[in-house]
Amino acid sequence: MNPTLTADLERILRKLDQADLINLLVDRISSSDLNSLLLKVFSEKTKTSSPNDLLKRYKNNRFVHPADVDVLLLKRLELDVLDIASKHSFSPIQLSPVAPLGCSSVLGTVDQNKAISALRGTEVVSDATNLLALHISKLLKSNDSNDKRDNFIRFCTTHRHVRAQFFGDAPGMLPHFHLFCMVTSGLDEGSYSFEKQSLWEHIKVYQSIFKTLFGSDIEIIISERSGYKDSTGLVSRIIKHGNELSLNVSVSSGEPNMENQYYKGIQFTLKTVIGETEYFIGDGGFVDWTQNMLGSRKERLLISAIGLDRLIL
Repeated sequence: MNPTLTADLERILRKLDQADLINLLVDRISSSDLNSLLLKVFSEKTKTSSPNDLLKRYKNNRFVHPADVDVLLLKRLELDVLDIASKHSFSPIQLSPVAPLGCSSVLGTVDQNKAISALRGTEVVSDATNLLALHISKLLKSNDSNDKRDNFIRFCTTHRHVRAQFFGDAPGMLPHFHLFCMVTSGLDEGSYSFEKQSLWEHIKVYQSIFKTLFGSDIEIIISERSGYKDSTGLVSRIIKHGNELSLNVSVSSGEPNMENQYYKGIQFTLKTVIGETEYFIGDGGFVDWTQNMLGSRKERLLISAIGLDRLIL
């Protein structure tokens, strides 16, 4: 028995008397054939369901319940943040509700069980920045981008995310929630020029969002991560560049975490105070996703996001 199988899986496989079923399905059946098999299984399962069964599943499934949020406030906030970002040269884009299967675990190196895996080779979007990175890589691979490659490619979106990890009654932890995300793609031109420019472009957007919509200032907490030959030098040059821009943004240093494999070189955390409430409302950093998809070490990508539900709950 595979030691990584959960107790539930072990129980199911014992019930079916098929201890090697998982390996058979993974190793002996193509993805398209597996999809056909599962489609048939779910089709037959639904044929035995009654309207009352459906209601019970609705009541018991935390992922399908409406959000406890003022819809009009949320939609206005979405439009406001997208409008501000577009004025800073970030192009708004409407993403699909689903991403290719493995989008989070292959790119973001998170456990696949934290996403809701679906049929037809998809999963429910749990991190829109993954999908934005895929879209940018497709554009660059097929030369569909209107941007010359010596320019940055900037996208932004608002998207409802679903994440499968269970937080119980932890405050602010929701089964689905809205994020505002930004992604900037470019090439390494030496002296951390991409890193310095792109990061502070993101910060300027967030500064404008919180000052315009909430009358609040932001603080940036910058933490060193592994993934660059000189992460310490990267952090110091980015902070120095921010000082040169005179953006009136408070910057502090966080604890280095070299074991963090999600961000590369640097992670920044966004903090703001609205009224009397302190929010650690979002974060961002550099990732190697386009490098890996396009096979070029010169590719650079910065991602960031803030939570919108928490700002209006």
